[in-house]
Amino acid sequence: GQNDHHERIDFLTSKEKVSSKKKTGILIGALVAFVILAAVAAVLIWLFIVTISKLLKPSTLVFSGHMTLVGVEYNQVLENPESKDFKDFAAKLEATDPFLSAYYTKSVVTAFSEGVIAYYWSQFNVPVGDLEIVPEFTEERVLEALENVIKTERGVESYKNMQISEITASTDPRMARNPTAECFYRLEAEQTEKTFSSPGYPIGYPAKSRCQWQIRASENNVIFVKFPFFHIEDDCSDDFVSIYDSLSPDDSQAITKCGQRPPSNPLEVTSSGNIMLINLITDSAVQRPGFEAKYKAVPKSQSKGVITSPFHPSFYPPSVDCMWTIKVPAGNRVRLKFNMFRMKEPGVDVRVCHKDYVEILGTYCGESTSLALTSQTNVLDVIFHSDESYADKGFSAEFSAYNPSDCPNKFACSFGICISKELTCDGWNDCGDMSDEMKCCGKDQFACKNGLCKPKLWVCDHVNDCGDWSDETQCCEENEWRCGNGLCLPQDVVCDKKMDCEDGSDEASCKTPGICSDFSFKCKNKECVNKVNAECDRVDDCADQSDEAGCGEWPWQVSLHFLTYGHVCGASIISERWLLSASHCFVTSSPNHIASNWLTYSGMQDQYKQGGVQRRPVKRIISHPDYNQMTFDYDIALLELNEPLEFSNTIQPICLPSSSHVFPAGMSCWVTGWGALREGVLQKASVKIINDSVCNEVTVGQVTSRMLCSGFLAGGVDACQQGDSGGPLVCFEESGKWFQAGIVSWGEGCARRNKPGVYTRVIKLRQW
Repeated sequence: GQNDHHERIDFLTSKEKVSSKKKTGILIGALVAFVILAAVAAVLIWLFIVTISKLLKPSTLVFSGHMTLVGVEYNQVLENPESKDFKDFAAKLEATDPFLSAYYTKSVVTAFSEGVIAYYWSQFNVPVGDLEIVPEFTEERVLEALENVIKTERGVESYKNMQISEITASTDPRMARNPTAECFYRLEAEQTEKTFSSPGYPIGYPAKSRCQWQIRASENNVIFVKFPFFHIEDDCSDDFVSIYDSLSPDDSQAITKCGQRPPSNPLEVTSSGNIMLINLITDSAVQRPGFEAKYKAVPKSQSKGVITSPFHPSFYPPSVDCMWTIKVPAGNRVRLKFNMFRMKEPGVDVRVCHKDYVEILGTYCGESTSLALTSQTNVLDVIFHSDESYADKGFSAEFSAYNPSDCPNKFACSFGICISKELTCDGWNDCGDMSDEMKCCGKDQFACKNGLCKPKLWVCDHVNDCGDWSDETQCCEENEWRCGNGLCLPQDVVCDKKMDCEDGSDEASCKTPGICSDFSFKCKNKECVNKVNAECDRVDDCADQSDEAGCGEWPWQVSLHFLTYGHVCGASIISERWLLSASHCFVTSSPNHIASNWLTYSGMQDQYKQGGVQRRPVKRIISHPDYNQMTFDYDIALLELNEPLEFSNTIQPICLPSSSHVFPAGMSCWVTGWGALREGVLQKASVKIINDSVCNEVTVGQVTSRMLCSGFLAGGVDACQQGDSGGPLVCFEESGKWFQAGIVSWGEGCARRNKPGVYTRVIKLRQW
């Protein structure tokens, strides 16, 4: 090269060889691609939001019932909604409801009858954004709110004698009708038969019809209605007729809800009193002929009759829901005997009955040759349900009224049922309320304070067989210490710095009361309690009860809520992030196993009180891989929380036993939950561990080594799988610790004789 310098050669990479124009093109292309992807994402998100907004609809809740006006004289003019008296009375009762006032819409009085009884409904509208609050709209809370209105207005002359007697189940909003609206009819039933029909009959009823017929008869008569022709939509979902033993659409007073009926099996209904309400609801655009009805008043006769599944003895149709309310004269009870019962379906566990079933004081399916039931009041509800697949012959049942005091040559149980005298004092709970075992102790039996009889061999055996400790009181030897609950323990347990008595009475007097030390519990009033673990031991040691203030009973209990359905299952806390429950709560259908569909509530004692409660979403659900939906074997699941719990006096974990831990037969343990109760308050029950061989025998060999039985063979006390499922069975050990022995899994009914509760045995699955 020039000036004798070497030439410099640089080798370019493939990227460096690209021209600046090409670089610009690539950058522009990448930017365009990014914009396109962002646009597509935005469109997808928009479509998702639109779809969700269409799926989620505002909820309209209607509560229907009746109230009694005390001290008001009935005037027949009140039967006419156009009269001034009706309008004046109705205006007084249509008070603005303070309960959840943001959602309250209105109250409407639809009728008056003898008594004086006012029939009404109250409406609440919940927007999409507040759908989570829907489970809080309970019958009890609405009733309380309405009663508060009356109390508030008591000072006003027109309200001073008003009293609400009852509010019933929530009603289909489409049946909330104003007596001045179109397609609202008032009919008077007489002994001469009369006729009415659906609008447009027989050509076809219009879509979106909302019609009501209020039928009255004179006192001492009932109303009989038959439908010679009845053709409504088959599955009763969009178009149906609902008939009520009331003048308002109270679910608890429903007689039946039906669709199409063949001429060979016409629909015929009878009221229990002199009033009846018939509703026609149509939504579909497809016209059907409708119905023709004949009605008349008939004198009250002896309460008896027959109810059958739809189209019996032919197969009942799929996707049908029917309800009968059998009401007999006050002071009587209802007997229901099935002459034929057959509701079988492939692959259905008759212990669960989750497809086709009849619900009467329990849920029944399968096949039975001898099914007879007795009510505890003068009203009995019978609910029939069939799902969308498979059908069977259904049932035929005779019902009759009987007087509980009329038991010739038999024993009358306290709630009215008659049983053979040979069944009394045999140690078995044949009545269901233990009244056949009260005050009938033989020479070899011990009379408990509560009236029960127990073998004398069970007295002073350190087990609470009576349930009130009366079999263990006043039976301590000279060298024994008697605990506050009556239990006798060796004298050397006193002042051994260990709480041997459940109430801590063996350690309570070891130091002079009032003298404080580093080991004393200091009350808010500055007094000292010399007792081991005095705080939150369920005993009021402080005069001001400050040692028990802010303490929760069963602090490991958790309530699991599914979507907007409210409480569904129970669980127990085993660490800050993990809960223990039952697999069958989550694998019944695919939405149940989606973690985001569940919310957990810890520290809860009352479903309607949120104070001190910690709500946590579920992050992950882990069901045991060997869980069997048919046998309930390996019925255990773990729930991981989105964020950890903060432990407090009301939120604490339960101890998990090792695989070698022993829970002996006869040991008293506790089961807790919100199952099959309406009050919303956490319930508890003391139950006993049952011997494995006895457990296997009474369950007809259905238990595995991963299961245990607990309860009482005589029945009366039990968990109930309708809400208690997944909850803990816990036992108190001598160490002063509570251990979880089981998980509420399955059972046949609730608290039935020889049908104890079956629980998942935790020690067998501890390693998993």
